[in-house]
Amino acid sequence: MSDFLSREMLAEMEAARKKALKKKSRLRILAGDETYPVLRMLPEGFTLDADQVLHLRGLVDLYDGARHLAQCLIMASDVAGGELICTMKWQRKTTDVAPLDYVRDESAPTGYLTGY
Repeated sequence: MSDFLSREMLAEMEAARKKALKKKSRLRILAGDETYPVLRMLPEGFTLDADQVLHLRGLVDLYDGARHLAQCLIMASDVAGGELICTMKWQRKTTDVAPLDYVRDESAPTGYLTGY
């Protein structure tokens, strides 16, 4: 039995691994008008398929399906193992409620009962 795999076999295995990661993840990045599927989330960033994009910097939006999760500022990207590793400087989570422009009183009532 052989102790090494041919280049063609390694390329096939890498393509199958990337395809499985793309299927498993619903996360995607919107950079301008382009959309890229996220392969893996990391503590300091995320990875993309290096075959689709070679370099990425700036402000991007992170989506889970159609739900907007966060805005991210990518400060560096590097290719390793066929993946583009994007490092974020900051990540701002999005919410579905508008921010308050005043300080909410902790002892204020949460609602009023009307009389009959």
